[in-house]
Amino acid sequence: MKGKRKKGRTNKQIRRTLYPGLKRLQDIVLSSGGLIVLSPLMLGTVVAIKAEDPSSPVLFRQKRIGKDGKEFEFYKFRSMVPGAEEQIEELRELNEMRGGPMFKIKDDPRITHVGKYIRKYSIDELPQLVNVLKGEMSLVGPRPSLPREVRKFNDHQRKRLSVTPGLTCYWQTRDDRNDLPFDEWVRLDLEYIEDRSIATDLKIILKTIGTVLKGEGV
Repeated sequence: MKGKRKKGRTNKQIRRTLYPGLKRLQDIVLSSGGLIVLSPLMLGTVVAIKAEDPSSPVLFRQKRIGKDGKEFEFYKFRSMVPGAEEQIEELRELNEMRGGPMFKIKDDPRITHVGKYIRKYSIDELPQLVNVLKGEMSLVGPRPSLPREVRKFNDHQRKRLSVTPGLTCYWQTRDDRNDLPFDEWVRLDLEYIEDRSIATDLKIILKTIGTVLKGEGV
């Protein structure tokens, strides 16, 4: 019995040792392939955003916090009006994220006409494949937080920063994801950190694709 337990622990240790390298390989292959396959869609999105507002940038760039608290520049297709960040305090009372420092409104009035469509199908998130290719993000992992949010994290919540942030994770695949309080969001992220493996990542990726194709966003 002791021999079986020791062998089980050894196999788990081997998987954990190999996992970071295999995960990075998976990220490089899938993100580069995604950028190639989805390039026509991304080009069409650029055209649509520029047609709606020729004077504003196509990309939204923002500082986010990655693994071990390292800051990086995060990319999205712009889905909100210019200056949307400066309007947060005016809209603070509409925040639907229960508990914690996050800010989230389902029907955000700052979202543009094109933005509503690209958010519905998570097209606005596609530039983050570049973040994944650069190694700043992974395909799967806790979503990267803003510096102002991380400053309000307690020690338990800061455990989310122990791994590379991702495009999707457990909570993005749940039907009730838009109604989850922040503490449940954190619990699911920490559960992923404990469970993480190549098989787990692939399951989450496939579930996320299903959610996106249904037009439910992530």
